[in-house]
Amino acid sequence: MIELLGKTKIDFMGKRRYAFALSGLLVLLGLWAFLQILRGQGNLGIEFSGGISMQLKFDGPVEVGKVREALRRADVPESNLQQFSDPSRILIRVKREYTQQERVMERIQAALRDHIPGRSFVVEGSDEIGPAIGKGLRKAAIWAIVISIIGILAYIAWRFEFRFGVAATIATFHDVLAVLGVLVLMGREITLLVVTALLTLAGYSLTDTVVVFDRIRENLRGRRKDPLHVLVNGSINEVLSRTVITSLTTLLASLALLILGGEVLRDFSFALSLGIVVGTYSSIFVASSLLVEWQARVRTKPASRRR
Repeated sequence: MIELLGKTKIDFMGKRRYAFALSGLLVLLGLWAFLQILRGQGNLGIEFSGGISMQLKFDGPVEVGKVREALRRADVPESNLQQFSDPSRILIRVKREYTQQERVMERIQAALRDHIPGRSFVVEGSDEIGPAIGKGLRKAAIWAIVISIIGILAYIAWRFEFRFGVAATIATFHDVLAVLGVLVLMGREITLLVVTALLTLAGYSLTDTVVVFDRIRENLRGRRKDPLHVLVNGSINEVLSRTVITSLTTLLASLALLILGGEVLRDFSFALSLGIVVGTYSSIFVASSLLVEWQARVRTKPASRRR
C-alpha cells in the first residue's frame, strides 16, 4: 500500500505561489465568517444564539415532512427539525428570534396533536438557552480553538524548531478558517458539534504536518548542502503515499458518517470531511512552503543590510 503512488518527483515548491493565492482567498473568507459569528450573525445554532429544543417520541414512525407541515399550518415560528435513526423520534429546535412569542412549546405540542391525527407522542426532553448563555458559549468556543492552536505552536516549537512551530500554527489557522468560511458561505448551521469538528481538524492537520516536518528534519541532518526548496520537495514526495493513503482512509470513514450518520451528525461529518481535504492540502502546500519562504526572507535580510 505504501507504494500506491510509487516514487514521485512533483515540484510542490514551484507551485507554492499559486497555493498562497488560493490560501489567501480561503483565509479572507474565513475571517469574514469569523467576524459574522462575533457579531452574532450567520446561521448560528441555538447553543450560540439562544432558543429552545424539544425531543419528542411518537408511538410509531413519523415523517419529518408531516411534522414540518403541521407546524407551518399552525403558524408556529420557523423551526429546525432533525430525525434520529429511530424514525419515531424527532428533535425540534427554534431559535431565540422566533421564541419571543409566549408559550412556544405548548403551541408546538398543540399543532402536532391537531394536524397529525392518530399519532400520540411524549416529550422526552426540552431545553431553553437564553441569549446570555448563548453568547457565553460562543466566546468559550472561540477560546477553545485559540488555546488549542497556541498549544500546537508550543508543542511544535519544542519538538522541532520555532520556525516549524510558526509554520504549523499558521497552517492550522488556515485550515480552521477555510472550513469555517465555507460552512458559513453555504449557510450551514454552526453548532457545538461543528466546533468539535474544527478542533478535531486542528489535531488531524497537526498530525499530517508533523509527518512531513519529521521527514524534512531527518533530511536536514544528512543533506545540509541541498537548497531548502529541493530538500522540502524531496521530503514531501517521500511521504506522499503515506499522506494520501492516511487521508483517503480517514475521508472514507468521514464520508460514511456523512451519508449514513443521520441528520444530527450531518454538519459535523461534512465539516470533518472538508477539513481532511483542506488539512492534507495545507500540510503539503502551506506549512512546508512557509518554511521555504521563512529561510528565503532570513537570507535576504542580511544581504540587503550589507548593501
